[in-house]
Amino acid sequence: MSRSDLPALTIADLQSLLRRKEVSPREVLESLRARIEQVEPKIEAYLSIDFEAALKEADKVDVNLPLGGVPIAIKDIINVAGQPCTCGSKILAGYRSPYDATVINNLRAAGAIPFGKTNMDEFAMGSSTENSSIKVTKNPWDLSRVPGGSSGGSAAAVAANAAFGALGTDTGGSIRQPASLSGLVGLKPSYGRVSRFGVIAFASSLDQVGPLTKTTRDAAMIMSAIAGQDRHDSTSLPEPVPDYTKNLGRDLKGIKLGVPKEYRVEGIHPQISAAVNAAVKQLESLGAEMVHLSLPHTDYGIAVYYFIATAEASANLARFDGVRYGYRAKDPKDLLDHYGRTREEGFGEEVKRRIILGTYVLSSGYYDAYYVRAQKVRELIRQDFVKAFEKCDAIISPTSPEPAFKLGERTANPLAMYLADIFTNTANLAGICGISVPCGFAKENGSQLPIGLQILGKSLNEARILQIAHAYEQSTDWHRARSPIAKL
Repeated sequence: MSRSDLPALTIADLQSLLRRKEVSPREVLESLRARIEQVEPKIEAYLSIDFEAALKEADKVDVNLPLGGVPIAIKDIINVAGQPCTCGSKILAGYRSPYDATVINNLRAAGAIPFGKTNMDEFAMGSSTENSSIKVTKNPWDLSRVPGGSSGGSAAAVAANAAFGALGTDTGGSIRQPASLSGLVGLKPSYGRVSRFGVIAFASSLDQVGPLTKTTRDAAMIMSAIAGQDRHDSTSLPEPVPDYTKNLGRDLKGIKLGVPKEYRVEGIHPQISAAVNAAVKQLESLGAEMVHLSLPHTDYGIAVYYFIATAEASANLARFDGVRYGYRAKDPKDLLDHYGRTREEGFGEEVKRRIILGTYVLSSGYYDAYYVRAQKVRELIRQDFVKAFEKCDAIISPTSPEPAFKLGERTANPLAMYLADIFTNTANLAGICGISVPCGFAKENGSQLPIGLQILGKSLNEARILQIAHAYEQSTDWHRARSPIAKL
């Protein structure tokens, strides 16, 4: 195999080469550097890259570790020591992280090499990566379309073979939706399964870190490395971490999959409906039994999510004031002018929109009417899933109601953008796990656009949804397809 072919490999295949010493970690990084130089001007997935630091790690890494010598791209909301962490925002310009997030420590302990930070919607607020204040990332399947968001840079890098795998964050679908739109596997762990220490918070009760990869096995390998309790994160759960690759390859006989009637709504792209229906039949042929059920409070998911997420964002983003680090307004008249102008000039339009909405939701006279009521409905949504999982092992649905849309198509219509997460955000509200796996393509104006199948599992049941996703993946060829940019 030529060195230029290395970036097309999966993590599992790369790991085998590294362990057999057929290639060195330094050679892998050099081949990846050449690949990024080739495709980055087209997709604009990265915000910063530090190959010199990565090469120093590569020269001393133990390739026999679980991810020994594997370079991993990191969403620019996760702190990596010595590297910028902008969250795609002007307000964090110039900031460099003084420490590693726990997930980065865990990756390094497993032998992985964090080497670059990927683009994202500002503070993870968006579904297209167009809200970044720095650049707009393009979908490698069609450069005129979005890669999804908010982890769009991570998705585009992996889909273009400019990363072997990447970390993203998922607050309402921000791993699974870009995975769907970019033809990848995207795993959102259960709330508390992965530490959030060192991850800049958007909505603290919803955020989770997870992998974007080319295959389910790769996702399981990264998940095994990053999961676990962390004393720095009081919300992380004190549960043992299994080997998530152990159940891969098991059949689906006896597995019950729930098909909620609420997920078969009007407005779903017809080719997505057809692809998901075909996936249901394929899963049945593998031995799974379909169970029709109801999640009656699903229709409230979008409203509840935007009350809770914006309220938490309003509180979390109050720390960005231009005093200690980041962007600072020039020549303020006084302290209040400094605060006001720094935030007005430093935050983008979508972030300001959500801060204002969240502040309103938490304000006197509206707190009980909106925020408290939303939390009560959130519990009803969680109970819907608890009851559903008494009847089935996992729930299946489309990941996104439509394939990748055109750049600029929705920037002036926030509500249409918010509806992109209609199938994903209830999983965050309930704290359960979910995965998106490729299940077909939609054809539009000459473009072949990926479609994702979502599989939801109960809390801490990542091993089961990975088993189901892997069985489906290995029985089809969708995951073997590569984007036009990946073929360059």
